[in-house]
Amino acid sequence: MEILQTVAAAIVTLGILVTIHEYGHFWVARRCGVKVLRFSVGFGKPLYRWYDRQQTEYVIAAIPLGGYVKMLDEREDDVPPELRSQAFNTKPVGQRIAIVAAGPVVNLVFAVFAYWLMFVAGINTVVPVIGELKPESVAMQAGLQSGRELIAVDGHQTRTWEEVSLRLAARIGDSGELRLRTRELNGTNERELSLPIQRWQFDEQHGPLFTLGIEPYRPQIPATIGSLVEGGRAQQGGLQVGDRVLMVDDQSIERWEQLVEQIRNRPEQQVRLQLERQGRVLELALTPARTQAEDGQAYGYIGAGVQQVSWPPEMMREVRFSVIEAVPAAVAKSGQMIGLTLESIWKMLQGLISVKNLSGPITIAKVAGASAASGLESFLNFLAYLSISLGILNLLPIPVLDGGHLLYYLVEAVRGKPVSEKTQILGLKIGMSLLLGLMLLALYNDVLRL
Repeated sequence: MEILQTVAAAIVTLGILVTIHEYGHFWVARRCGVKVLRFSVGFGKPLYRWYDRQQTEYVIAAIPLGGYVKMLDEREDDVPPELRSQAFNTKPVGQRIAIVAAGPVVNLVFAVFAYWLMFVAGINTVVPVIGELKPESVAMQAGLQSGRELIAVDGHQTRTWEEVSLRLAARIGDSGELRLRTRELNGTNERELSLPIQRWQFDEQHGPLFTLGIEPYRPQIPATIGSLVEGGRAQQGGLQVGDRVLMVDDQSIERWEQLVEQIRNRPEQQVRLQLERQGRVLELALTPARTQAEDGQAYGYIGAGVQQVSWPPEMMREVRFSVIEAVPAAVAKSGQMIGLTLESIWKMLQGLISVKNLSGPITIAKVAGASAASGLESFLNFLAYLSISLGILNLLPIPVLDGGHLLYYLVEAVRGKPVSEKTQILGLKIGMSLLLGLMLLALYNDVLRL
């Protein structure tokens, strides 16, 4: 069932973004007098089709991994003389640029709308309060203290952990000083500290906070089983939802993190659990399965989830804007994400960011499913971010993508004549190879994350 939900969320997410992207091309093409032959969401065999009064065919196809708008074009089909004025290739270069750019631009505009909707609906979030600090970490050496709220990173206000992470992510690959401003929770005693960084790196698994030695504050979570994976070692060993683990072997357990640490350190090694179930103390034995992380390290895994606990009211915050206030907030958020995406691409080309950060369809599907399950706020946030990524990706000057066509048309606008067909075919081959290579690399990263 979970797999079906993930696939359904991915199809809905991609369907929305592809439809918006292609509608941008479609809408501007119609305004420029170009005859649109087909508007397809998906590739392959049509599952459903219909026509409008201008005989444009609308198609929902079987493979939901993209879409396209097919326009009348003399380079692709024979065009009757009476329709030549409606062919894409006969339009002035300025109109062709507008039609090609419209898809990515609409994706960026849609991101602003999604963020606006999210801000108007309101964001319920955890206050970014520092929890434990790792001994001898960069954060501890700089004088950071547990229990204080992180209110700014490099001079930018941070009201949520997401904003903290995004500001930190913007510094990946950098050297110099990272400025953090903190204050007492709900207080006014502010301090600013500088953390030295040198070609700073962090991986997707651990994130920037872990690299600095910062653990976000979390309420103490008892080692109570909240869920079990069907057929997992925990279920096979006799654990039940609601069980409170008291001891692992001879180690007393008070918090969930202690239980996780004990299990992770014992792959394929039998452990004895003492637990409380409905007022009775029981003992049982089980053997954690072995799972392997990207770094090659083996960890134990039993397939059990924690029972959720309530956060203290003072640790929760609602970020909400009025309909008018949400407009500049959404524009600023979109601008931040666009800047972060472009900067990440540039740093990846410089070798400052590992290509392991590239994600493909499997990761997109997993995140889409998780964000949809987490509620409207998370789904809108992911939808906006993916829309920005899709818009920027299509604007890259790679033949095959919209950005490649824009490059040709811009050169044509400057030279006063089209780029030669031979050059375009060569660019097409290079672009196809480059795009295929990126797709295979992203897919390889997806498989490693599994």
